[in-house]
Amino acid sequence: MGGMSRSFNTGSGKVDSIAHRTNADDSITITFRYLDSARVFNFDSTVNDFSRRYPLPATYINLGNTGLAAKNMLFSPNLNAGFDPGFHALDIYRWRLDQVRFFNTTRPYSELNYLLGGRSEQVIELLHTQNIRPNWNFHFGYRLINVPGYFKNQKTNHNNYEFTSWYQSKNKRYNNYFVVLYNKLQATENGGMKTDQNYLEDPVYKDRFNIPSNLGGDAAFGTDFFSNKIGTGNRYSDMNFVIRQQYDLGKKDSVVTDSTVIPLFYPRLRFEHTFRYTHSQYQFQDLVGDSTYYMDHYAIDLVGNTDTVSKKDNWNEIFNDFSIYQFPDAKNLQQFIKLGMSLQQLHGTFASGSTSFFNSFGHAEYRNKTRDHKWDIEANGKLYFTGYNSGDYQAQVSLQRFMGKKRGYLQLGFENTSRKPSFIYDTRSSFFLQTPASFKKENNTHLSGVFYLPAFKLRLSGHYYLLNNYTYVTAFYKLNQENTLFNVLQIGAEKDFHLTKHLIWHSDAYVQQLIGSAQLHLPFLYWRNRIGYEGDLGFKNLKMATGFEVRFASTYKADNYSPVLGQFFYQDSITIRNKVPDIAAYLHFRIRSFKAFVRAENLGAARFGTNGFGFTGNYAVAPGYAYPGMNIRVGIYWSFVN
Repeated sequence: MGGMSRSFNTGSGKVDSIAHRTNADDSITITFRYLDSARVFNFDSTVNDFSRRYPLPATYINLGNTGLAAKNMLFSPNLNAGFDPGFHALDIYRWRLDQVRFFNTTRPYSELNYLLGGRSEQVIELLHTQNIRPNWNFHFGYRLINVPGYFKNQKTNHNNYEFTSWYQSKNKRYNNYFVVLYNKLQATENGGMKTDQNYLEDPVYKDRFNIPSNLGGDAAFGTDFFSNKIGTGNRYSDMNFVIRQQYDLGKKDSVVTDSTVIPLFYPRLRFEHTFRYTHSQYQFQDLVGDSTYYMDHYAIDLVGNTDTVSKKDNWNEIFNDFSIYQFPDAKNLQQFIKLGMSLQQLHGTFASGSTSFFNSFGHAEYRNKTRDHKWDIEANGKLYFTGYNSGDYQAQVSLQRFMGKKRGYLQLGFENTSRKPSFIYDTRSSFFLQTPASFKKENNTHLSGVFYLPAFKLRLSGHYYLLNNYTYVTAFYKLNQENTLFNVLQIGAEKDFHLTKHLIWHSDAYVQQLIGSAQLHLPFLYWRNRIGYEGDLGFKNLKMATGFEVRFASTYKADNYSPVLGQFFYQDSITIRNKVPDIAAYLHFRIRSFKAFVRAENLGAARFGTNGFGFTGNYAVAPGYAYPGMNIRVGIYWSFVN
């Protein structure tokens, strides 16, 4: 999950939760679900893994500052059919519609989360939910990520808002889901450090903010988190309004207790309509453009008296979906057959003008989670009949078998997608900067498998990708397509070692290998370890985890980054070598509803030099980009029952 408080209990292991509290003043029963799922989830209140609270997952890297462009070091191509604007470097900071939660709670519940890091890094998150009536809940969430950055021109300012309402009629036949979701992502782009000398080794530049950058000029450092002014950089935003209505036909029933009659309803047929309106904007702007940089890297000639570079794509989308569900077992809502038809209208505005598109597609889905929890089957597919994405399709099948508490579960998956390349590969996009070219549909196949063995606290995973007509970027702006078939194999293992009763070692390792000659570089090995004490020190209400976290990625030619396009791109000349792993020391604890995380990160940057000891060995992540030295982060996460 992208948000700090968006961890939940998936049922795959034992976690602490606040699904139900008793014998206390703050007793509460609270659960939530997602828009396209009938499963009910609980909050996860464990404290041993900070990545569940931090916006960036453990396998991701960014360009040196929270909120900057980020990517997964584990290969994860876009396998979604249908229209895609093509801007994903800031996706991890977005709140997505498939992450929106609908709550049911017996008492009003609130969260206040605050994270403070070095150089005035601040992440604030608020949440409040309550049932207006027993059958009507609303929820409001907000998050701010504001970080000035250690390096020049790397300020970020992200704002996420969401409001949800879930209403169910008293006879349980009608459901109404309403969502307002807004993301405003702003990231200053510095184009990386200048490379005319080794600034990282020069003691004059011990304060990394003094290192000159390729873009943004000589901006002053500012710490005002109320200021959202971003100079040279990318501004992405999207506003979503969603209304989903469902009406069920089925059988009424009731449960009679000593004092009340509880009405029940078992649906057999469901009619559903979903309406969504989305407005999105993707803009790069530089008001103090360096003519030499843009000519050398993008072949953009800043002629005349202007030094401004501005690229913008705007999109308006109206989406309607009509679906019918059939429930073979009226008492099992997680078994159903679904058929639907969707209509999508798109209007885009670019530097060259505007255009409108239309898509129509059909979709089908079958799910069956048996009541004994031994089988979990999910199969779905969609096919675009007409419009801009005509001929696109996507098919997925997932089968999970639960084999017992000791033997765990086995999950197998298959996915095949044919998709038109993202719109930045269309000549009409403002971000298409090369000579006109045509690109074929991508065809990708993904096979996966997961085996979880609780007796050994071991989780094994495997992913096999077969890709054809893979699209990618080179040389800052050149769009390319790999016309030969190639494969990527990825194998992972996650294991918990109980060295003593309370000394625990969590180890996650991933190996990935390209098979073929495609222009793609991946780290062969990514290895993450957390080792430390986990327990309560004899105090009933205390849960604590303290120790060290070590992350290591093998040497590889990491992708470079294009600020104008907002894309990571293939490069084959600079190898990223980090002799020392990424090391952090941590103290995490929970006392009832209060959680705190204290961390000293980037300890691997420690060096002894001519000027004495210091954290000056910056961890490189991409050509021209590096993490800062040691960074202290303190996070406070407090929940309230009103």
